[in-house]
Amino acid sequence: MGAGSQISADAFKWFCVESGSPDKPTVILIHGFPSQAYSYRKVIPALAKSYHAITFDWLGFGFSDKPQPKYGFDYTLDEYAESLESIIKELTADKKISIVAQGYSAPVVVKYASQHQDKISNLVLLNPPLTAKHTKLPSTLSAFSNFLLGEIFCQDPLRASDKVLTSSGPYKMKEEDAMVYRRPYLTSGSSGFALKAISSAMSKQLKTYVEETKKVLTDGDWKVKTAVCWGQRDRWLSYDGVEEFCRDCKLRLVELPMAGHHVQEDSGEELAELLAGFFRKRG
Repeated sequence: MGAGSQISADAFKWFCVESGSPDKPTVILIHGFPSQAYSYRKVIPALAKSYHAITFDWLGFGFSDKPQPKYGFDYTLDEYAESLESIIKELTADKKISIVAQGYSAPVVVKYASQHQDKISNLVLLNPPLTAKHTKLPSTLSAFSNFLLGEIFCQDPLRASDKVLTSSGPYKMKEEDAMVYRRPYLTSGSSGFALKAISSAMSKQLKTYVEETKKVLTDGDWKVKTAVCWGQRDRWLSYDGVEEFCRDCKLRLVELPMAGHHVQEDSGEELAELLAGFFRKRG
């Protein structure tokens, strides 16, 4: 996937991957909750031919730090928005960037983008929660915040990684890929504690963040060129209302019939071509 590095921001270490010349336009690829930077392994090589492609593991996921809740980071969506500002500043300094955000990370990214419109050339959202039907977590994710069973589920590597990915769409995982996703849960209990915390936070805050996303994207002051790519075999988020949302917000909508919630996993090469074409046209 390219060079990996540990970058410190706000006292925490982030696992980052980059490929392509830093002299080229920069694209930040952001995975959803829960997932890893590894999910963009099919996208980065194709984008790196024309762009400086960067991705990272969110705090609490993959190979980034997993601070214990209540000790510096509580995994709220507000804290994720603040941490995103820190890591992007560290990675890109004053450069303009394009951002690709997948799934449940999208509302956090939109909040960041609304406060830094001058820095962002393009924004692409992959199966983001957009409508009122998207404000409730699917049972696969909400189970992690269950009072009695959540802690047990979060410490189960198969339930915390394999099931989360395969239940959200048609994705069929190879064993070698499954081991990458499982490894954080096999090596440390902190991964499970982080998953429980973010599931609990999303259960409380997702509705507010989805509503704020709509306000931002429909606001007359929103100037960032924005598109939505939607994997139509998403088992977590309904497609109902998405076309109307994009039409009302004047967003470009691209449908991917064979992809599920994790578009970059199901149709990575196709997504890379779509992104490159979108950035060229918009550039």
